[in-house]
Amino acid sequence: MAIKATRFRWVIVVMLFFSTTIVYFDRVILGILAPQLEQLFGWSEQQYGYIVFAFQLSYAIGPFIAGYIIDRLGTRTGFSLAVIVWTLASLSHAFARSWVGFALARLGLGIGQSGNFPASIKIISEWFPKKERAFATGLFNGGSNIGQVFAPLMIPVIILLFIYWQYVFVFSAFLSVLWLIAWLLLFSTPEKSRFVNSRELEYINSDQAEKENIKISWKKTVSFRQTWVVCLGKLFADPVWYFYLFWGAKFLHSKFGINLTELALPLVTIYIVAYGGGIAGGAISSRLLKKGKSANFSRKMTMLGSAVLVLPVMIVPFIDSLYGCVALIAIAAAAHNSWSANIFTVASDLFPRKAVGSVIGLSTTVGSFGGMITALLIGYILDEAGLAGYVFPFVIFSFGYLIGLFVIHRLSPNFDPVKPESLENA
Repeated sequence: MAIKATRFRWVIVVMLFFSTTIVYFDRVILGILAPQLEQLFGWSEQQYGYIVFAFQLSYAIGPFIAGYIIDRLGTRTGFSLAVIVWTLASLSHAFARSWVGFALARLGLGIGQSGNFPASIKIISEWFPKKERAFATGLFNGGSNIGQVFAPLMIPVIILLFIYWQYVFVFSAFLSVLWLIAWLLLFSTPEKSRFVNSRELEYINSDQAEKENIKISWKKTVSFRQTWVVCLGKLFADPVWYFYLFWGAKFLHSKFGINLTELALPLVTIYIVAYGGGIAGGAISSRLLKKGKSANFSRKMTMLGSAVLVLPVMIVPFIDSLYGCVALIAIAAAAHNSWSANIFTVASDLFPRKAVGSVIGLSTTVGSFGGMITALLIGYILDEAGLAGYVFPFVIFSFGYLIGLFVIHRLSPNFDPVKPESLENA
């Protein structure tokens, strides 16, 4: 009787889903508590912009280093170190007493969390054949939305039970510790995992015949057009997502006057829809691949659909319906997640597994630099123009994805992959 293949790779996706959920729960706490903390500590919009900038700064530098470390140490050790750093940084928010203290805590958080996506995308490339990677990426990346659904539901409950806002950050650190314990108990590479049999291992490696002992040359990696395809895909999209993440709740509070408990339903709606978009975007391009379409066609057509769906968000500042604003932001967030599932997967399409962590780290750095600059700019505009200042980011960001896809296509019309030997040091 033939041995039935195990399916432990999907357990790995669940683990990555929960790590991403914790990352975004942790990341969005400040955006939800911002109206309350601004009153408590007397922040201006510009000072809040500085706090966001601090996170973006460390998150811009961190992935470049984290991707390299993860490629060198391996995903088990490298990812574990990242979780330890972000857990301690999350806990440090509870001791902050000024915008400077929060900025320092966000610096540490950005350093630790910068390891999540380089490690996760590398793990997907290790555990999945190419035809399943976009779908698997869409599944785990959906944790970013569930974290943001979880946050507005849990934060009022935690404050109600424990009174003090500091316990929200303590709770987040506790979740990270639980995840790390499970990770160390369950994770290893497919070849070493006691939960994977020969049939599943054969399936995982079915289209991954490549050298495993290559040494990555940073100089050569940066010189490839394929590297900048991924980097530009992040640059044109990440600042938009950070705007929704750090200013979405503040926009709804400023425009409609809704408080902390009333924010729950709009934010939950936005991020549940966004989660569906990430899964759909990954499933569509994976389906096209299984039908025999090229990776070039499958990824770009899905990204084009995502870019078009973002466009209506430009009218959000001009409508007075809370439900209308929430619906348009939700559609744009879903389209962003569809885009992200595919641009992350493009890295594993174009590069050998050994280089994926480094490429994702570099691309996250580039995207975060874009977010860092826009954080300062948005803070300045809102200080000067108040509610009317939101017109600028909503209108400008609505075109980012189309422009990004145009530049990507011009840079790499066919998505030709990099050969492993091209990455080796001389």
